[in-house]
Amino acid sequence: MTFQEQIQQGIPSILPQPKPYEIAINHAPKRKEILSDEEKKLAVRNALRYFEPKDHTVLAKEFLEELNTYGRIYMYRLRPDYRMYARPISEYPGKCEQAKAIMLMIQNNLDYAVAQHPHELITYGGNGAVFSNWAQYLLTMKYLSEMTEEQTLAIYSGHPMGLFPSHKDAPRVVVTNGMMIPNYSKPDDWEKFNALGVTQYGQMTAGSYMYIGPQGIVHGTTITVLNGFRKIKKSPSGGLFVTSGLGGMSGAQPKAGNIAGCVTVCAEVNPKITHIRHSQGWINEIIENIEELVPRVKKALDNKEVVSIAYLGNVVDVWERFDQENLHIDLGSDQTSLHNPWAGGYYPTGYTFEESNELMANNPEKFKEEVQKTLRRHADAINKHTAKGTYFFDYGNAFLLEASRAGADIMAENKIDFKYPSYVQDIMGPMCFDYGFGPFRWVCTSGNPEDLAKTDKIACNVLEEMMKNSPEEIQQQMADNIQWIKGAQENKLVVGSQARILYADAEGRIKIAEAFNQAIARGEIGYVVLGRDHHDVSGTDSPYRETSNIYDGSRFTADMAIQNVIGDSFRGATWVSIHNGGGVGWGEVINGGFGMVLDGSKEASRRLESMLFWDVNNGISRRNWARNEGAIFAIKRAMETQPLLKVTIPNLVDDAILDF
Repeated sequence: MTFQEQIQQGIPSILPQPKPYEIAINHAPKRKEILSDEEKKLAVRNALRYFEPKDHTVLAKEFLEELNTYGRIYMYRLRPDYRMYARPISEYPGKCEQAKAIMLMIQNNLDYAVAQHPHELITYGGNGAVFSNWAQYLLTMKYLSEMTEEQTLAIYSGHPMGLFPSHKDAPRVVVTNGMMIPNYSKPDDWEKFNALGVTQYGQMTAGSYMYIGPQGIVHGTTITVLNGFRKIKKSPSGGLFVTSGLGGMSGAQPKAGNIAGCVTVCAEVNPKITHIRHSQGWINEIIENIEELVPRVKKALDNKEVVSIAYLGNVVDVWERFDQENLHIDLGSDQTSLHNPWAGGYYPTGYTFEESNELMANNPEKFKEEVQKTLRRHADAINKHTAKGTYFFDYGNAFLLEASRAGADIMAENKIDFKYPSYVQDIMGPMCFDYGFGPFRWVCTSGNPEDLAKTDKIACNVLEEMMKNSPEEIQQQMADNIQWIKGAQENKLVVGSQARILYADAEGRIKIAEAFNQAIARGEIGYVVLGRDHHDVSGTDSPYRETSNIYDGSRFTADMAIQNVIGDSFRGATWVSIHNGGGVGWGEVINGGFGMVLDGSKEASRRLESMLFWDVNNGISRRNWARNEGAIFAIKRAMETQPLLKVTIPNLVDDAILDF
């Protein structure tokens, strides 16, 4: 069968032969044993819903074995034989170009060069899933190949509920992931209901088909590191940045350090992913011995090298040894997957990687105890460095939250706040988000690198023209992004699809998108998919990350994210998504995203202007109401450019009158 025929087939009527478990692939760890015997039967019964009764006897035993062995039913037998990658849009079967673009984005999320655990359909973060099993993937792709512009596909936590009649201006796909009743949103609830096959953790851009490989987080981390050095009034040259994690998101840190121009030490316990990142060029060197690491870092600092070093081991050993050696760390952070601390997101000291995985699966209570002990040591070592002048920030991975739950010395004197700021509180919130700047991204559906180069040039020209008249308050953001886009090609940031990211405000996003749409209309480039990370101005309500610089008491509400995805859906988005969970953990965040296909039409111009304006200014208006100075400036400026926009501006209160 051809690739197109396999897509159109969906779930095959004749079962394919079982597939061997490929050891060379980076697989998800075994999940926690949490289902009772009766619940295991329910999980198998749920999985069998996708198959005809004639296959139930064979598959029931197979699925139970998968559940007992891996903690989940992935349906490995149904994994396609064709190569998984983002093909040019013209190679996908279908009646609707928008649907073909979504198929392209789904396959990019599962590309072996992109996905963290491709056989388990997990893109990044240890549990950020595109689908829960391969039947869902096959059925979704089949539905997309059949879709017309008068239909919308509803996706319930990976399950394609079906194609429903709608209309041309409606989203082609609406995705929800993990939308639990609030009282059922604890970590063990995810373990249980995911094992039952009824919900999933979509992370941010995994379950909404908008992940573009590490490039997205490379840019955000570059901006963060540059601004981190600005905060301590030091040049990155000759500076040291210490962090950990080389996974789907965290793997971008060493590359960002190189672009920023400092020495980066990034620890990682997983040998396989460490060597993958090295082979991809995201890190320069791997050192496995702490005795070799210290002199190498000292030499790099003395020579002001721009180099990234992966330490294959636990980051706690790095913090503690650098303290003993009195080796000064300028910037410190952590990007292990602590939103997922008990299932492979963070590993304890004193155990090998293999021993940790065995302990995690067979003695989860002991594993949790060891992780929390390590978190306390981790925090103690950081405290010693910050006493010497290190600037440490939480990178939104729930490090401070989980360290506090472990009883670490991480709380401020008021016993309410943390000792250290979230990077959003100190850097991204006041410097970028409040002014509307966030991770705007696009994908060239032709798969042609020449199209990407043309879009880079178009975006750069737009930004340079805008900067001539931009206010002083956003000059630095404009300059950083012009520098970024000019170096994008030489930094070889593409992994998977021909994609790019930069930080832009509403005006920049609209002008860049319109310039793309005009270039498509002239036949200069192929169709373009617009999107963003949910980690943005408006898309995410996350009290310890995206909305951590909201101080009016509303940071624990989720109105903004819900309003965002609803508003995007009727203003022209091609697909929308809303998730429980993300980089800081299940039950800790609600985040929404979108995708939009530009086809060169007048309708696309209308949609992009309407939707992108709302997508950004929704968040600015909320930040303005929280009395954030930059957001008040930004929303007033937006109202000057758009007479139909009328936003309530807060009246500021003199603190003296509250001194009761």
